[in-house]
Amino acid sequence: MSRIGNQPIVVPESVQVSNTNGLVVVKGPKGELKQQVDPGITVKQEGNELLVSRATEQKRHKAMHGLYRSLINNMVEGVEKGFSTELELVGVGFRAAVSGSKIDFSLGYSHNILFVLPPEVKAEVTAEKGKNPILKLESFDKQLLGQIVAKVRELRKVEPYKGKGIRFKGEQIRRKAGKAAAK
Repeated sequence: MSRIGNQPIVVPESVQVSNTNGLVVVKGPKGELKQQVDPGITVKQEGNELLVSRATEQKRHKAMHGLYRSLINNMVEGVEKGFSTELELVGVGFRAAVSGSKIDFSLGYSHNILFVLPPEVKAEVTAEKGKNPILKLESFDKQLLGQIVAKVRELRKVEPYKGKGIRFKGEQIRRKAGKAAAK
Protein backbone atom coordinates (compact mmCIF):
# COMPACT_ATOMS: atom_id res chain seq x y z
CA MET A 1 0.00 0.00 0.00
CA SER A 2 1.50 3.31 -1.05
CA ARG A 3 1.04 5.89 1.67
CA ILE A 4 2.17 8.70 -0.62
CA GLY A 5 0.17 7.48 -3.63
CA ASN A 6 -3.11 7.33 -1.73
CA GLN A 7 -2.96 10.95 -0.56
CA PRO A 8 -5.09 13.32 -2.65
CA ILE A 9 -3.46 16.28 -4.40
CA VAL A 10 -5.19 19.56 -3.57
CA VAL A 11 -5.44 21.76 -6.67
CA PRO A 12 -5.59 25.53 -5.95
CA GLU A 13 -8.05 27.74 -7.83
CA SER A 14 -5.27 29.42 -9.82
CA VAL A 15 -4.14 26.07 -11.30
CA GLN A 16 -5.89 24.13 -14.10
CA VAL A 17 -5.26 20.41 -14.63
CA SER A 18 -6.23 18.43 -17.72
CA ASN A 19 -5.73 14.71 -18.27
CA THR A 20 -6.11 13.21 -21.76
CA ASN A 21 -4.81 9.79 -22.81
CA GLY A 22 -2.34 9.60 -19.92
CA LEU A 23 -0.87 13.07 -20.51
CA VAL A 24 -1.34 15.30 -17.47
CA VAL A 25 -1.04 19.03 -18.26
CA VAL A 26 -0.84 21.50 -15.37
CA LYS A 27 -1.19 25.26 -16.05
CA GLY A 28 -0.72 27.98 -13.48
CA PRO A 29 0.48 31.53 -12.98
CA LYS A 30 4.19 30.56 -13.19
CA GLY A 31 3.97 28.33 -16.30
CA GLU A 32 2.82 25.05 -17.82
CA LEU A 33 4.14 21.51 -17.21
CA LYS A 34 3.35 18.18 -18.87
CA GLN A 35 3.85 14.61 -17.64
CA GLN A 36 3.12 11.35 -19.44
CA VAL A 37 1.62 8.85 -16.97
CA ASP A 38 2.13 5.08 -17.13
CA PRO A 39 -0.92 3.16 -18.49
CA GLY A 40 -1.23 1.22 -15.20
CA ILE A 41 -1.84 4.45 -13.28
CA THR A 42 -5.03 6.50 -13.52
CA VAL A 43 -5.46 10.14 -12.53
CA LYS A 44 -8.99 11.36 -11.68
CA GLN A 45 -10.11 14.85 -10.77
CA GLU A 46 -12.87 15.17 -8.18
CA GLY A 47 -13.66 18.79 -7.42
CA ASN A 48 -10.46 20.52 -6.38
CA GLU A 49 -8.59 17.24 -5.70
CA LEU A 50 -6.63 14.86 -7.91
CA LEU A 51 -6.67 11.17 -7.04
CA VAL A 52 -3.95 8.84 -8.33
CA SER A 53 -4.76 5.11 -8.35
CA ARG A 54 -3.17 1.97 -9.74
CA ALA A 55 -4.73 -0.80 -11.81
CA THR A 56 -3.24 -3.85 -10.06
CA GLU A 57 -1.17 -4.81 -7.02
CA GLN A 58 1.90 -5.66 -9.13
CA LYS A 59 5.21 -4.55 -7.68
CA ARG A 60 5.82 -2.28 -10.69
CA HIS A 61 2.43 -0.57 -10.35
CA LYS A 62 2.97 -0.09 -6.61
CA ALA A 63 6.31 1.57 -7.34
CA MET A 64 4.81 3.86 -10.00
CA HIS A 65 1.83 4.84 -7.81
CA GLY A 66 3.76 7.00 -5.34
CA LEU A 67 6.13 8.23 -8.02
CA TYR A 68 3.44 9.72 -10.26
CA ARG A 69 1.57 11.18 -7.30
CA SER A 70 4.76 12.98 -6.23
CA LEU A 71 5.55 14.16 -9.77
CA ILE A 72 2.05 15.58 -10.28
CA ASN A 73 2.07 17.18 -6.82
CA ASN A 74 5.42 18.85 -7.61
CA MET A 75 3.97 20.10 -10.90
CA VAL A 76 0.94 21.63 -9.14
CA GLU A 77 3.12 23.19 -6.44
CA GLY A 78 5.65 24.46 -9.00
CA VAL A 79 3.23 26.27 -11.32
CA GLU A 80 1.59 27.92 -8.30
CA LYS A 81 4.54 28.86 -6.04
CA GLY A 82 7.73 27.76 -7.79
CA PHE A 83 10.90 26.28 -6.32
CA SER A 84 14.23 27.85 -5.42
CA THR A 85 17.66 26.65 -4.35
CA GLU A 86 20.56 28.63 -2.93
CA LEU A 87 24.16 27.66 -3.64
CA GLU A 88 27.20 29.05 -1.85
CA LEU A 89 30.52 29.58 -3.67
CA VAL A 90 33.20 28.88 -1.07
CA GLY A 91 36.78 29.73 -2.00
CA VAL A 92 39.15 32.65 -2.39
CA GLY A 93 38.18 34.64 -5.48
CA PHE A 94 35.17 32.47 -6.33
CA ARG A 95 32.60 34.67 -8.06
CA ALA A 96 29.55 34.43 -10.30
CA ALA A 97 27.90 37.05 -12.49
CA VAL A 98 24.49 36.68 -14.13
CA SER A 99 23.79 38.32 -17.48
CA GLY A 100 20.46 37.31 -19.01
CA SER A 101 20.34 33.52 -19.23
CA LYS A 102 24.09 33.06 -18.74
CA ILE A 103 26.16 32.71 -15.58
CA ASP A 104 29.85 33.58 -15.71
CA PHE A 105 31.72 31.62 -13.01
CA SER A 106 35.20 32.40 -11.74
CA LEU A 107 36.08 29.29 -9.74
CA GLY A 108 39.85 29.33 -9.42
CA TYR A 109 40.59 27.76 -12.79
CA SER A 110 42.79 29.45 -15.40
CA HIS A 111 39.64 30.46 -17.29
CA ASN A 112 36.08 31.55 -16.53
CA ILE A 113 33.23 29.11 -17.08
CA LEU A 114 30.16 30.30 -19.00
CA PHE A 115 27.03 28.34 -18.00
CA VAL A 116 23.89 28.77 -20.13
CA LEU A 117 20.56 28.41 -18.32
CA PRO A 118 17.35 27.12 -19.91
CA PRO A 119 14.58 29.76 -20.21
CA GLU A 120 12.58 28.17 -17.36
CA VAL A 121 15.33 28.82 -14.79
CA LYS A 122 16.08 32.28 -13.37
CA ALA A 123 19.27 33.12 -11.48
CA GLU A 124 20.52 35.91 -9.27
CA VAL A 125 23.76 36.40 -7.35
CA THR A 126 24.18 38.24 -4.06
CA ALA A 127 27.71 39.05 -2.95
CA GLU A 128 28.38 40.86 0.30
CA LYS A 129 31.83 41.94 1.39
CA GLY A 130 33.41 39.41 3.72
CA LYS A 131 30.88 36.68 2.86
CA ASN A 132 30.74 33.96 0.23
CA PRO A 133 28.69 34.75 -2.91
CA ILE A 134 25.21 33.17 -2.95
CA LEU A 135 23.71 31.96 -6.24
CA LYS A 136 19.91 31.66 -6.10
CA LEU A 137 18.24 29.55 -8.81
CA GLU A 138 14.44 29.63 -9.27
CA SER A 139 12.11 27.63 -11.50
CA PHE A 140 8.61 26.19 -11.62
CA ASP A 141 9.97 22.79 -12.77
CA LYS A 142 11.47 20.98 -9.77
CA GLN A 143 13.04 18.23 -11.87
CA LEU A 144 14.81 20.67 -14.21
CA LEU A 145 15.96 22.81 -11.29
CA GLY A 146 17.53 19.77 -9.63
CA GLN A 147 19.40 18.85 -12.82
CA ILE A 148 20.73 22.40 -13.26
CA VAL A 149 21.83 22.56 -9.61
CA ALA A 150 23.66 19.23 -10.01
CA LYS A 151 25.47 20.48 -13.12
CA VAL A 152 26.47 23.75 -11.42
CA ARG A 153 27.78 21.89 -8.37
CA GLU A 154 29.81 19.63 -10.68
CA LEU A 155 31.73 22.66 -11.97
CA ARG A 156 33.68 22.77 -8.70
CA LYS A 157 33.01 19.87 -6.33
CA VAL A 158 33.54 20.53 -2.64
CA GLU A 159 36.89 19.16 -1.57
CA PRO A 160 37.17 17.70 1.95
CA TYR A 161 40.45 19.32 3.08
CA LYS A 162 39.74 23.06 2.85
CA GLY A 163 36.00 22.85 2.07
CA LYS A 164 36.32 24.88 -1.14
CA GLY A 165 33.76 24.45 -3.90
CA ILE A 166 30.09 24.99 -4.71
CA ARG A 167 27.72 23.74 -2.01
CA PHE A 168 24.14 24.18 -0.88
CA LYS A 169 23.68 27.08 1.51
CA GLY A 170 24.05 25.74 5.04
CA GLU A 171 25.40 22.35 3.90
CA GLN A 172 27.81 20.71 6.36
CA ILE A 173 30.92 19.27 4.72
CA ARG A 174 32.73 16.35 6.30
CA ARG A 175 36.30 17.57 6.64
CA LYS A 176 39.46 15.46 6.58
CA ALA A 177 42.67 16.13 8.47
CA GLY A 178 45.62 17.11 6.33
CA LYS A 179 49.06 15.54 6.39
CA ALA A 180 50.59 15.05 9.80
CA ALA A 181 53.78 17.06 10.24
CA ALA A 182 56.97 14.97 10.10
CA LYS A 183 59.34 15.20 13.07
